[in-house]
Amino acid sequence: MTKTRVGEAWIPADKYGRALPKFTVNLLVTDVARALPFYRDVLGATVRYADGDFAALAIAGTDFMLHADHTYDQHPLHARLQDVRVRGAGAEIRVMGIDPDAAEKRAKKFGAEIVQEPRDFPHGWRDVMLADPDGYVWAVGITINGI
Repeated sequence: MTKTRVGEAWIPADKYGRALPKFTVNLLVTDVARALPFYRDVLGATVRYADGDFAALAIAGTDFMLHADHTYDQHPLHARLQDVRVRGAGAEIRVMGIDPDAAEKRAKKFGAEIVQEPRDFPHGWRDVMLADPDGYVWAVGITINGI
């Protein structure tokens, strides 16, 4: 694994790994520093730690991670990253509790791709679909009328 970090990690990897929830997400991104503003400023994620290799974030009470591609250069997934134009094709990451209209405004200010404008859906959500700089799609929203 190639690292750009100088010095020790913020927390030992095994301690962090054991503290993660039973379900979490780890997104491989081309550049952690480029991705962070989307997560922090558009989605309102809390950045627990970040460096050039890795970021530990939380959104809606759930911890998740970003790893830079170069940290996977010795991992079997690295080959899958080659020649990929858009990350996460076919998946949408859904988070309840984020105002979709406010998120769309922040996304426009940030210059993020709006995949689908906010709208009400028959399943009881009002959501917006936004893409991060690598193309991962986040559907964020609220319930409609307490449904």
